[in-house]
Amino acid sequence: MAALVLHVSRAFTPHREILNATVVIEDGRIAAIGAHEEVSPPAHARVMNFPGMTLVPGFVDVHIHGAGGHDVMEGDASALAAVTRTVARFGTTSLVAATVTASLDSTCRATEAMARYIHAQTGSTPGTATSEILGIHFEGPFLSSVRRGVQPAQWIVPPSRDAFRKMLEAASGCARILTLAPELDGASELQAAARQRDLRVAIGHSNASYQQAVRAIDAGAAHAVHVYNAMRTFAHRDPGILGAVLTDDRIYAEVIADGVHVAAPALRLLLRSKTALRIALVTDAVSATGMAPGKYRLGEMDILLSDDPSTGQPCCRSCEGKLAGSVLTQDRAVQNMMQLAGASLREAVLMASYVPAQMAGVGNRKGSLRSGFDADLAVLNADGTVVRAIVGGVFSF
Repeated sequence: MAALVLHVSRAFTPHREILNATVVIEDGRIAAIGAHEEVSPPAHARVMNFPGMTLVPGFVDVHIHGAGGHDVMEGDASALAAVTRTVARFGTTSLVAATVTASLDSTCRATEAMARYIHAQTGSTPGTATSEILGIHFEGPFLSSVRRGVQPAQWIVPPSRDAFRKMLEAASGCARILTLAPELDGASELQAAARQRDLRVAIGHSNASYQQAVRAIDAGAAHAVHVYNAMRTFAHRDPGILGAVLTDDRIYAEVIADGVHVAAPALRLLLRSKTALRIALVTDAVSATGMAPGKYRLGEMDILLSDDPSTGQPCCRSCEGKLAGSVLTQDRAVQNMMQLAGASLREAVLMASYVPAQMAGVGNRKGSLRSGFDADLAVLNADGTVVRAIVGGVFSF
């Protein structure tokens, strides 16, 4: 494949902004990046100009359930390809596929299928660019029944080393994140077991007190799942998990910035408390993402996509009327953090690329514009809209 050269008005690296930037892509990786006068493009390279545009690292989503009419729990290759192809159009070049609470047998079957797909990934080919699935995020079943959100109550179980072992076996080395409610009996032992297997432990779907949350952080819990949602609320005498998340610099925070899950003042508070270097923009997207209003599936549940009556934004709800994930895309999350939380474009991009890449354990090859890194990129206009996306050096559309 011939080298590809991109000329843009500016490019964001994690620590600086390059004006009049040139990026050279060879064999799916960034071969060179710098100001136009600093980079010598190879002969016979394909050159593309994007005047007025900003080049950023491809987005990394560490919490997504589906898109394009399909759920990752379906497991089959065509469904997973539809999900990865859909989100790539919106600049998400890598993702961690999230399960939803189900029976242990169903979870293991879906996990085995996802692992097969992950191991078989060969990268994008011209005309068929798809995002890379980095691993599996177990969102359940070791959750609080009080803060379960839309997670099915009948399948929520206490922390079990035996069940966890079966889930890990099904994942065949692809497990990356375990969401856990730290206040549950046996949670600390399960957290220790997960850490021994190099899984990132996240606090989520939890009714933990502030003290219980801090103990989990002390023991290595690394981030909080969809902050503000499905967790004990904050009060001045009972700060709960939010008190720990907002004040402890050791823990990162996922947030669903879709204008439905979290109000603008709460987004601003989170940004001021954590800064852009401790926040990951996630979608928690479901199968309805990128689709028309109607009925879809989340795991084994029916969900309905329609406009939220209070905000006018599209959202999914279960038959109980509970929010069921989102139909957010990461490019829109970037725009929302700018419009609702007052973030700069560079800050919003950090939250969508650099930070989640670090959280997913791939910060040595993704989430930054650096020589030798994967050529996963997005070209944005001034308001953060994705004009073109590139996965492994291949344009997604």
